[in-house]
Amino acid sequence: MPIRLDSFPPSSVPLPELIEVIPPVVPAPARMIIPGSKSITNRALLLAALARGTVVLHGALWSEDTEVMVDCLRRLGFEIRVETEPDEPANRRMQVTGQGGRIPRSGTPDAPLELHVGNAGTAARFLAAFVCLGQGSYRLSGVPRMHERPQAALLGALRQIGYRVDAPLDRLPAVIHGTGPRAGRAFTSVEESSQFASALLLSAGAGGWEVGVNGANADELPYVEMTRRLVEVFPSAGGELQIEPDASSGSYFWAAGALLGQTVTIPSWPDSGWQVDAGFPRYLRLPEEVSRERDLGDSIMTAIVMAPLAQHPVRFTELGRLRVQECERVMALRTGLSRCGVRVEEAGDTLTVFPGVKGGGEIETYNDHRVAMSFSTLGLKVPGMRIQNPSCVRKTFPNFFQKLAAPAPAGLGAGIRDVASGRLLSAPDLLPA
Repeated sequence: MPIRLDSFPPSSVPLPELIEVIPPVVPAPARMIIPGSKSITNRALLLAALARGTVVLHGALWSEDTEVMVDCLRRLGFEIRVETEPDEPANRRMQVTGQGGRIPRSGTPDAPLELHVGNAGTAARFLAAFVCLGQGSYRLSGVPRMHERPQAALLGALRQIGYRVDAPLDRLPAVIHGTGPRAGRAFTSVEESSQFASALLLSAGAGGWEVGVNGANADELPYVEMTRRLVEVFPSAGGELQIEPDASSGSYFWAAGALLGQTVTIPSWPDSGWQVDAGFPRYLRLPEEVSRERDLGDSIMTAIVMAPLAQHPVRFTELGRLRVQECERVMALRTGLSRCGVRVEEAGDTLTVFPGVKGGGEIETYNDHRVAMSFSTLGLKVPGMRIQNPSCVRKTFPNFFQKLAAPAPAGLGAGIRDVASGRLLSAPDLLPA
């Protein structure tokens, strides 16, 4: 039987504040196992809590964002067992005892039940709608950056249905007063985040809500479509669900293979059509223009850092949503590439990246996991890439640096050096504490 394990074992030495990625000397064929999708895991956890019976999730991601969701659901009174899985250290088998739409615990208006969501946008948005099904008051808060991220469209939609939401600035922290299911209709905009629509759709069946989505090509938004399709196939009366590998996390290894001329295979690559980033391999030879809205999701950041090694300038368009995520990602990408001697032009929500890179630079990650992982991937080809605060990868991919450093075929064979001491870090050293 798998052992119960609710967190990664602590590393022998915490990740240093600054590391250097050393390109592999002789790239060898690699077969990379990718952890489960964060987007699907957190959606599935919420649907499992709503189920009428026990649901077992296989291949679920265990990272900072999913730990936050599990912790919040447990605080709400749900029983969740988390066990290791043998094939991938960052995956878990999760057994959730659903309550059929009932939320066991709540607080009062004077003492709301506290739910801390960290900087997990999925937890913040999905739980805001979910707790409306409870009978009592709930206070959602997070890290300072989470308090800056947009919430107004979702909170407004909940008020349309008839729920009371106390959030003077229409951001977190917010106190939401649940009164259980109530028939109602709500429209929400997806201009700032498709998570607003997904939050409503996940709880709509239990709440009796009719949900309308405003925004350009709203019916075709990939993350909203993921939510709709997951709701359709979810074992709502109890059962089992296999979580797909995370396509955006896989993008770093497809990119590494292309940059290094290395054969990289990823078994069980998602083919359900749920994840827009599953199409990333089509962009290993970059076209002249790539859209964040039409072509790629989070993996567009991987494509942007690959672009200096293309043979032509590449325009990345419709990047507005990147500005309101874990950090101001457009600025972070432009700044990081400029530190590597890359010519980058910003115009509105478009970045144009020109061919040519002088060398690795010191990259400020702004505590953003995807900034850290994208520039580390470029560092597999470009010597001298130094990454500040590498532990931020724990948000979605805790063993990312272990996979970079492991010898082939299980890894890419890169070196990871502690800049302060000059010491090469071994596999046990590369897991965030």
